Amino acid sequence: MNKLIKIISQFKKSRILVLGDVILDEFIWGAVDRISPEAPVPVVKVNSQSFMPGGASNVANNARSLGAKVYIAGVVGNDLYGNILSRQLEDKGINVDGLMVDEGRPTTLKTRVIAHSQQVVRIDREDEAHIGSGILKQILLYVKAKIKDVDAILIEDYGKGVIMPKLLNGILNLAKSGKKIITVDPKEKHFSYYKMVTAITPNKHELEKASGIKIKDTPQLEKAAFKLLKKLKLSSILVTLGEGGMCLFEKNGKISRIPTMAQEVFDVSGAGDTVISAFTLSIASGATHEEAAFISNCAAGVVVGKVGVAVCAQSELRKKIISEGKK
Repeated sequence: MNKLIKIISQFKKSRILVLGDVILDEFIWGAVDRISPEAPVPVVKVNSQSFMPGGASNVANNARSLGAKVYIAGVVGNDLYGNILSRQLEDKGINVDGLMVDEGRPTTLKTRVIAHSQQVVRIDREDEAHIGSGILKQILLYVKAKIKDVDAILIEDYGKGVIMPKLLNGILNLAKSGKKIITVDPKEKHFSYYKMVTAITPNKHELEKASGIKIKDTPQLEKAAFKLLKKLKLSSILVTLGEGGMCLFEKNGKISRIPTMAQEVFDVSGAGDTVISAFTLSIASGATHEEAAFISNCAAGVVVGKVGVAVCAQSELRKKIISEGKK
């Protein structure tokens, strides 16, 4: 326990570059007291509106909340929502110099209409086409300029057009030459992109898709994980299993099973973002992959105990680790 506390106390010295699909989450809060005369749909009377960083932006927000110095690279549109997202991240102390403005695409926006604590509808505004060569070059130049200033690169792939083979190959070459940690929160269609990164953090469903193995029991889980570990030449795979906790598979054959740390689960939204943030920060702060997995599981246990997309503060993580240590 003392070692884990020492590791998280080093988070403030860590410098993380988060790269990937930035998203702005919009929430429209209201009430319903009638059905529309035009169609059999509820009429939502809006009471308020709020915005939160999502996707790679939420990963950066998590890493910053845990105490790291954070840089973010990605793409926004030349629009109101890109301005809102950039301003929110800046207000949280995140460096946004790597957010490139693409005149030809909108900022990815997910709008959730909520009435009486129930989501009525979600509206997505996005362009999933790959970014153009000009923007790709800008991102690579930014990463090249920043690589010496960071301890790790964290890639958050939501399949919105930023993460593509040409970009990843360039970043992997930069990371290897600088001996930097590189972790990935993967998109199931893109597993072939992630060869020779340090670690990936798929959930069970993503692992099934990537390995081609239907996971119904522990032996199948192990077979799928080690198949992918070998194929992609990774140091480790951290598989998130929901209420089943996590399972870490390392290239030396070691398996570490970590039970869930949540006392009460109110909302799992954004828990994966917390896991990859805490896992990466821990490795960057000198933790073994097993220690990093335990720390990230504790951080996820904090977040799922909150309502809505949330982050875990370093003080909350310390308290959780002490609590679990006493058990």
